[in-house]
This record gives sequence, C-alpha cells and structure tokens, in this order.
Amino acid sequence: MHIAALLLVVIVGCGAIAHGQQAAGLTAADGKSIDSMVTALYDVISGPAEQKRDWNRFRALFAPGAHLVPVSPQPEGGFAGRVLSVEDYIARAEPLFANQGFYEQEAGRRSEQWGHIAHVFSAYESRRAQGEKPFMRGINSIQLINDGRRWWILSVLWDRETPDQPLPESYLKRE
Repeated sequence: MHIAALLLVVIVGCGAIAHGQQAAGLTAADGKSIDSMVTALYDVISGPAEQKRDWNRFRALFAPGAHLVPVSPQPEGGFAGRVLSVEDYIARAEPLFANQGFYEQEAGRRSEQWGHIAHVFSAYESRRAQGEKPFMRGINSIQLINDGRRWWILSVLWDRETPDQPLPESYLKRE
C-alpha cells in the first residue's frame, strides 16, 4: 500500500474512533464545512481578558494527533517552527488570554479542496479589543480532512507579518 494511502487510512480511522468522544464540544455548525471550521477556530480563541475559552470546543475541531506550529525568529538567526500539540497550545495560550484580550479574525482567504482534503491560507488580524487597530497580522495555513462525516483540522501553521515580509494585498481578499 502506498504510504500516503496508509496514512489516510490511519487518520480517517482515528477520526472515526474519536468522533463520538470529541463531538461533544462542537456547536451544531462546526465540522459541517471548511468555512464552519475556520470560523470556529477564530471564534474559540477570541475574547476579552479573563474570559475562559471553550477549550473542549477547540479540542473537538482537531483530529487526533493534530498539531499547531508557530513560526518564530531564532536568536542565532533564521526562523523555525515550534510543533505544539493541541494541549500544548492550550497550556501556552490560556495564561496569556487570562491577562489580556485577544481577538483574531480572518482578513482574507485562499482555499483549495480535492476529495477529502483541503488547504486554507487564512490571512488574520489580531487585536487586544474589538474595533482596535490590529497589533499583528499574518497567515494561518490550515490543513483539513473530511472523514465522510465531518471536517477535522490536521494542522495549523502560522507566520506573522513583518516589515520585511508584508502581507500581499492578494491575500487580503476571499477566493
């Protein structure tokens, strides 16, 4: 069996097994479409300081073994991704969200889907309060799989805008 086919069998099988366990945190719309998954991802991490995020809903968006990978500059130069599990991300984000508001919204999107897989390049803007000027912008690269029942996020890789790496205007519209 080809390695990609084998991986798909394992991933879909894991998703089907975890489906009943993780679905408890989902809203009625979550998982029904790529759009609902991206909307839920931004919704669940956004809110005022001290508002407890719905981490069960967050967990329910992700396939078993999914990961989140922020790209960061390195002290010795260059850039690297830090691979986080869903639980690692929650442990890292929760103290920050407890002390300051964080609102992230989509500013543009490029999506491609073929069969049961999808890739979304989602431009984002981050704010400390709704209506404020963004303090950060960047791209979330989101990979998803549909197990025949619903969509699952397999990974989110993101990089932020810098003066040397501005977001192209073409990414700030929806395709």
